[in-house]
Amino acid sequence: MFRDRSEAGHELARHLAHYAGCPDVIVLALPRGGAPVAFALAADLRVPMDLFLVRKLGVPWQPELAMGAVASGGVRVIARDVVRTCGITEEQIERASAEQNAVLQQNERILRNGRPAPNLNARIAILVDDGLATGSTMRAAIAAVRAQQPQRIVVAVPVGAESTCTQLRQEVDEMVCASTPEPFWAVGQWYADFSPVSDQEVRELLARSDQATRSVA
Repeated sequence: MFRDRSEAGHELARHLAHYAGCPDVIVLALPRGGAPVAFALAADLRVPMDLFLVRKLGVPWQPELAMGAVASGGVRVIARDVVRTCGITEEQIERASAEQNAVLQQNERILRNGRPAPNLNARIAILVDDGLATGSTMRAAIAAVRAQQPQRIVVAVPVGAESTCTQLRQEVDEMVCASTPEPFWAVGQWYADFSPVSDQEVRELLARSDQATRSVA
């Protein structure tokens, strides 16, 4: 069990020490719970941290099934196999995209506080969350990051269901899951402190990371 998300981020840094100080690396937090983890990781590696917001596009009559995702930087990814199998129309895709883009843009305004989305082209992108249960959000984030043609995609989480980590390992260049306890019921059970992360805390962590990155440079 981790004391809190910050301790979990420091633990991830031990597994990712080979990226310390690498100029191409950027740590991307999936807000909001991933932000404190990513901040501690980025600080230990002496690399920049940013956010990667993603909204799943659910099949209209089965919202838990993803037919795609919209993400930071105006990226949209569509799972054409799901679209064909489910008989989803382009109109339904556009409607879902518009709805989720509106939510995404609102979250971007609140959390980024005016800062632009990061350019991931040719970067080593380390996607971070506080844990993985089903992995659906992370899977959508991977697809959206890949659309920006990074040099390498790494997923790093402190704790996750073993089956989910095994599946995602096939989809990325590197997968770090510090702990895969069984049975796995929920991410929060592996943290002594799993308090909600506020919008203000996310903004403060971003600002502190920016300041630290400038001082290193």
